[in-house]
Amino acid sequence: MSPEAQIRSTKPAAMSNLYTALLAVAFGIVLATAAFVAVKCYFIYETLFKIP
Repeated sequence: MSPEAQIRSTKPAAMSNLYTALLAVAFGIVLATAAFVAVKCYFIYETLFKIP
């Protein structure tokens, strides 16, 4: 195997880290939204899972 083929097979780490950070931010937003909905439902209906 030539050295040129080994250089081409490596993936850029910067893009991978960028996608990981973007995924973490999106997950945090979804988690914060779920927590907000749970707290709002608890204060309005005084329960989370029971149908009023």
